[in-house]
Amino acid sequence: MQSTDDPDDVGDRTGQLPALTIEVHDDIRARLAIVLDRDDLVDATRLAASVRPWFGVAKVGLELYSAAGPDAVSAMVDLGYDVFVDLKLHDIPTTVRRAARVLGSLGARYVTLHAVGGAAMLRAGVEGLAEGADRAGLAAPTALGVTVLTSEADAPVPVLTERVQLAIDSGCGGVICAVRDIPTIRPLGPDLVLYTPGIRMPGGSPHDQGRPATPREAWDAGADILGVGRTVTEADDPVVAAADLVESITG
Repeated sequence: MQSTDDPDDVGDRTGQLPALTIEVHDDIRARLAIVLDRDDLVDATRLAASVRPWFGVAKVGLELYSAAGPDAVSAMVDLGYDVFVDLKLHDIPTTVRRAARVLGSLGARYVTLHAVGGAAMLRAGVEGLAEGADRAGLAAPTALGVTVLTSEADAPVPVLTERVQLAIDSGCGGVICAVRDIPTIRPLGPDLVLYTPGIRMPGGSPHDQGRPATPREAWDAGADILGVGRTVTEADDPVVAAADLVESITG
């Protein structure tokens, strides 16, 4: 798998040239999201740039967005990432619509809405994203409905299916779910984008994830986007960890 970056340049920055002998095709990168849980935009941008050869999606969550706001989205767009804004909007429909309108204008590719908010709130979020994007002359982000947080050890099937169906009926283009939930969800929405957090290398610490999975398990289960955080971002060398993760999928 070969990176589009010049290997000599990246090797000079990291001192780990052998890790970059793998070529990463765009169709693989598009399914890998680096989770930028940082409270400093400069640090997050440096990290995102260093692993760009392996990741096509950058997740801007509550921590980074609280620290840097819309600038965090712009910085990742400038690096060439599809940006996933993970704020899990959950409020009254009017508030969610207005907030989503702002997010839709920023150039994000994906935005999360919490399905526990109900159908009216989800529809308001979907409509707000489209309105904001249209005003900015951009494509509307895909709304991803959050089902059951992956910090929970279990996702009861009735709860899971209810929230997935709400997301579908409200116009969401995908959902956030654990890898083990995919067999329940995929029949309900064959075309949904399924984003799976909690990706850990074999034998790695689950941290606060209640339903983790390895990259290979997520890939084989049919996850559309794998959210990869501490496995790479807290590694001694994130570049080497990123290369190892991709090798575990494709090797």
